[in-house]
Amino acid sequence: MNDISPYHTATTTLTLREKVGQLFMPAAFINDTEEEIRRLEDLIKTHKIGSLCFFHSRASAATNFEGKKEVIYNENSLATLKKLIRRYQKVSKIPLLIAIDAEWGLAMRIENTPQFPYAISLGAITHGTDLIFEVGRCIARDCREAGIHWNLSPVADINNNPDNPVIGYRSFGEDKQKVAEKAVAYVKGTQSEGVLTSVKHFPGHGDTATDSHLGLPLIEKTKETLLQNELYPFRELVQQGVDSVMVGHLAVPSLTQGKPIPATVSKEIIKGVLRKELHFEGIVISDALNMHSVSKMYPQKGELEWLAFDAGNDVLCFAEHVAEGIGTILQKASETQIEESFERVWRLKEKGYSKPFPTKGNPMSTSELNKALAAEILTLFKGDEATISALIDEEFIGISLGKGTETIFFESISLSVPFKTFEPFQKVAPQLPPAENILLALFPPQVKPTDNFGIGPEEIQWINELIRVKNVILYVFGNPYVLNKIRTREAKAVVLAYQDFTVFQQLAADHFLAIHSARGTLPVSIDSRAI
Repeated sequence: MNDISPYHTATTTLTLREKVGQLFMPAAFINDTEEEIRRLEDLIKTHKIGSLCFFHSRASAATNFEGKKEVIYNENSLATLKKLIRRYQKVSKIPLLIAIDAEWGLAMRIENTPQFPYAISLGAITHGTDLIFEVGRCIARDCREAGIHWNLSPVADINNNPDNPVIGYRSFGEDKQKVAEKAVAYVKGTQSEGVLTSVKHFPGHGDTATDSHLGLPLIEKTKETLLQNELYPFRELVQQGVDSVMVGHLAVPSLTQGKPIPATVSKEIIKGVLRKELHFEGIVISDALNMHSVSKMYPQKGELEWLAFDAGNDVLCFAEHVAEGIGTILQKASETQIEESFERVWRLKEKGYSKPFPTKGNPMSTSELNKALAAEILTLFKGDEATISALIDEEFIGISLGKGTETIFFESISLSVPFKTFEPFQKVAPQLPPAENILLALFPPQVKPTDNFGIGPEEIQWINELIRVKNVILYVFGNPYVLNKIRTREAKAVVLAYQDFTVFQQLAADHFLAIHSARGTLPVSIDSRAI
């Protein structure tokens, strides 16, 4: 089960039905019950499934986005994943390709695994892309150790809509060239460890305020505009030899002769723009077919799988109706059509199972890399460092919103500069502190923009009033788009740390203490009214 036969052997030993089975990638769940695990084993054995995509559980956001089910914490998820991979591989006649979404590390799906900064944080790096190469490399190393061949990342979308509910922090930013450069570095780092990649979400999911898990986004831009902007990173990545491209569930009428249909079922977009115009010859994989933007449009079992395949998708991710999908494809597709997709899938399997390319030196450890990243990412958004360091010589109080006052940020500063803290929302109505000089640390509860990043309206009002009447230096440990909700124009200084990891808080403390200077640049635009 450890070897993939050469393609010419596979063509003579597999039936046409088995070849169609190789195009299907149903979901696998790390925290499934024994009954659910056995059902997937039966599906693999019966239909000769080609690949699996792992998710945390059936209650996680990617699989039950609207549900209210509790996501149960499992500290042993990684060990469970490894056992399940071995178990599923054992029952498979043909070795499975194992995939996962690990955009910022296995931590995206698995507890107690390495986590790296979100793409929007990496977007702040201005001095080269070597560290982003290392991020891809380290994540790939973790994938290989877990038994995963295919990391369905990075996101190549240009996020130019601050209200985007599903891309946002997952994008490297709003500048097409920087997004392309960083995505290429991430891909090259991943490939250096022998792990497959997939750039997403073609033809570009950044300029929409609709979540494609729930509804179909509509991109009403001309083809010329898309070619100049949204499609630019994908064109660059295709030229650099990316393994696969994931097509998103979004309607782009200018690319589909005016029809508002999902890109995932559009021959014009996949076979036309991606294949013929961008000259992509690798694997095309659909975004998850369980997402409501498409699954509710095509309720007949097997219909969506057929339409996605017929449009040009080689791999059908999160296919929910495998038996019906295989049957419909066998009934409607030509043998040539099936063989072309099967050949691409098999070649990908051969690559995924081949030994990794030799790399020079060992990847950096997670802690070493995150420390180096924190130093390059920290961004001075407003004010100057002289203003910040001057506060050290004056009396000030610290206020932390979102984490309480016992933060690594405050603790690190207090080792050098004693100061008092203030808790405006504890037991009493919000009140302004008596001191004039304020060090405000904001930890937004959510990374997504829904409900103001989880910050209550009364808290936002209080922050804005505090900035208006006091001398405030603000450090933000979260999505920089949160600044669109805050009137920072009268703040003395605003610094973006982006992440709340321990090392990022320590680095921010060093910045406040004038030990470290900010090197990053904001990768997205903030409403000028907030500045």
